[in-house]
Amino acid sequence: MTRTVGKRSGVVVTLSVTVAMLAAVALTVFGLGIADKAVAVYDSSAWVWSSKKGELGRINGVKGTVDTRTKIKDSEGHNVEITQNDRYLIIRDLETGRISSLDLTTLQVAATMDAPAGVGITLALRDDVAFVIDSTQGAVRQVDPLTLNPHGQPLRLPVGLRSGGFDVEGRLWLAVPSEGTVVSVLAAKKGADPTVERTTVATDPRHDITLSVLDKGVAVLDQTAAALVTIRDDLVKTFKIPMRAPGAVPDHTSGSDIPVTVSDDKHVYVVRSGTVREFEVKADQGRALEPAVAWAGWFYVADKLGDLIYVLDGDGNQVDRLTIKSGGGGVDLDVREGHLFINPPAGGEATVIDDKHKQKTVLKFPNTVPGGDPPPPPPPPPPPPPPKEPVPEVPGAPATVSALAGNAEARVSWGPAKENLSPIVKYVIEGGPKPVEVGGSQQTTTITGLTNGTTYTFQVHAVNGVGPGAKRASNPVTPSSQTPDPPASVAAQENKDGTVKVTWPAANGQGHKIVQYQVTAYAAGGATVDLGKSATTDLMVPDKKLKYGTQYSFKVVALNDVGGASKESDPSNTVVPYNKPAAVTNLNAATDTGKAGTVNVSWTAAVANGAPVTGYVVTANGASRTVTGTSTVLTGYGEGQAVKVDVHAVNKAGDGPTASDTATTIKRPAITGGAVTGNISSASVAFTVNDGGSATSCRIDFSGPNGSKGKPGSCNSFTLAGLYAGAGYNFTVYASNAVGEVTWAGSVNTDAVNGSICGGTTCTKVEIRVDPCYPNPAGGAGNGCSTHGGYSDAVGAGFRGNMNSGAGLNIFCQHDSGQSIRNQNGVSSSVWVKIRNAPNGEGFLPWVWSGTGANIRDGLADCGATPN
Repeated sequence: MTRTVGKRSGVVVTLSVTVAMLAAVALTVFGLGIADKAVAVYDSSAWVWSSKKGELGRINGVKGTVDTRTKIKDSEGHNVEITQNDRYLIIRDLETGRISSLDLTTLQVAATMDAPAGVGITLALRDDVAFVIDSTQGAVRQVDPLTLNPHGQPLRLPVGLRSGGFDVEGRLWLAVPSEGTVVSVLAAKKGADPTVERTTVATDPRHDITLSVLDKGVAVLDQTAAALVTIRDDLVKTFKIPMRAPGAVPDHTSGSDIPVTVSDDKHVYVVRSGTVREFEVKADQGRALEPAVAWAGWFYVADKLGDLIYVLDGDGNQVDRLTIKSGGGGVDLDVREGHLFINPPAGGEATVIDDKHKQKTVLKFPNTVPGGDPPPPPPPPPPPPPPKEPVPEVPGAPATVSALAGNAEARVSWGPAKENLSPIVKYVIEGGPKPVEVGGSQQTTTITGLTNGTTYTFQVHAVNGVGPGAKRASNPVTPSSQTPDPPASVAAQENKDGTVKVTWPAANGQGHKIVQYQVTAYAAGGATVDLGKSATTDLMVPDKKLKYGTQYSFKVVALNDVGGASKESDPSNTVVPYNKPAAVTNLNAATDTGKAGTVNVSWTAAVANGAPVTGYVVTANGASRTVTGTSTVLTGYGEGQAVKVDVHAVNKAGDGPTASDTATTIKRPAITGGAVTGNISSASVAFTVNDGGSATSCRIDFSGPNGSKGKPGSCNSFTLAGLYAGAGYNFTVYASNAVGEVTWAGSVNTDAVNGSICGGTTCTKVEIRVDPCYPNPAGGAGNGCSTHGGYSDAVGAGFRGNMNSGAGLNIFCQHDSGQSIRNQNGVSSSVWVKIRNAPNGEGFLPWVWSGTGANIRDGLADCGATPN
């Protein structure tokens, strides 16, 4: 179907009234760079967001690397939207609403603009032009992309706008769901205001529609009518899409193929050259597919549950399946600079794909680039597979249905129907001249073309992917020309408990008494919520009736005593419902095994519930502190002390619920002594150590007749070598950790070695002297030996006298003198032994006279060595 663009609708360019949100903007400029000197984003590069670190990273698409990282203050764990081109970079923090521009010469924040938090404000950027679009107020404001200063007067369009963005010809495309129209806006030149170029009718009013900006023109997905509408210049074409469940299109579509993704059906419908082609995605999980992105003739479809991206060629064949480490969050696909950039904001890796579909994996947190930091901890284990999905059913009946009569029209409102596991596609209202269909996000509509004086009863039913649900009827109403005026103004105020108070002045009944008012909330993107009726000039919206963190404005209809209803009032100011934050999750109080009296505490950020979390109160054993991050270190506790940790989040609504965990600090080690044994030249000392929860090191000090020694070793046993035979040694074992040191002391005796003088059958006695020695090296008696192997000083002058053959000896150690001695049996050796003889004291004796075997000799320690 082809449709020619009609006349422009009544779009008002506000010349004297500044948009409320922008009038309240607090603009702060920090050392602005000069735009003409700004460092352009390199060709084939793109900035991506990392939520867990609260930072931006610039990916070089050609190299497949991150070359720059920069932190954004107070944004860790937040959802952030990026709007960028080659020269400018603007971000919006959805948790706080703050809009920031970055000076690419310094990578510092150049200017900030305060705006309401949540979904509702969008940004658009092309060349040197930027726009801020406020959906709930219908305001479109042009700003400078670096300073964020306003340019000209804003445009005012109907509330509930949907922003698309710029095409290559510089048109800013916006959708007005309440009118079923699409608007193209042209940026202002110097000294002028932005203008509406044209308004095009795309769908029936109040259909659920989304936009995908084309290279030239725009595509409109009409969820309610299951159709895709393309608008290029003055040519409008409509293509029916055979979808039974909600579909989705990407924000921008590159190339001539326009993909429509229906997650529930695992299908991608491609509008190509005037036809609609149907491709199946062989996905492991259902109802989790993100909008397919067209790139270089292929289609890339993200699966947010399976951490996968399915790749289809131009004929719908699955040619690849990419694994994405999403870190538990979503994934962004962005075509720019001749590449497809795939970024999971909560993950540590991104992917770049060129126009030949070659892939490069990008590590987002390198430490060798500006802004780098230590590598992150290893990722958590993958989540368990999701449970088997129950079978969807048709929706339930709308919760309530009510009608108000106007002049030849009636306003019908209803409560949401239960989805029953399949999203609601549309609502059908019957009872008027013909059935009316509105989007599944709507809860009110106006039925026109009625006859005054005739009574009408309307029936409403919901439709989901399974089919139509049960109907519910409204109260009967009779249209009349006797209708009141709407309230002159409406004001809204959000409260700390999640409620919103809506107030208005009494309406003019035009001669009749006003008996009730009907209040409707308008959310960002065009969704409506029926809030019911009030007999007074205010209405308190209960907690959780509206979504936290979403922008809303409100309209009021007056009802008089003869059943006549007014037109809707003008919208109220925008509010964002909020409440106290939720409890933190994954709280972990862990013992610091390397520091005394220390506990490390970490947790996952609490759900903010509409107002940014300003801090976390950490209470440990009764003492509290406030931190802004999601971890802290607690110190100053005793050894082995149990530390109970409570953590709760705080926002402007107050304190959230508390989560608790407990950890125990480390304590100094404890030693338990074990077996101590010795032989003729060594000893073994065994023990066990309780490390007290901290890495522990051990050492031993020991001393005896031939010196002392200290050495480190394992914390279960030590072996002491180089000990004298028949000697006693004292030892002390030390065990140390981060808390302190403990000791265990003891002693050990080595085995004794005994011998006796033996010179053979002809030898009856031998004389031992300091100098000369006997026998001489050649054998037999004489005074020819003048060396004792270097031990003359150790012998002592008291060691003199004769020892008869068979005299008893205590032998301590041995030493090779290098000078051979032979006894009368012809046995020779250069080894001497240190001995003790009761009558004569200590001295040295050639081993050949000691009466011990060679096996004993070789087991003795060297007399010249210290213990080891």
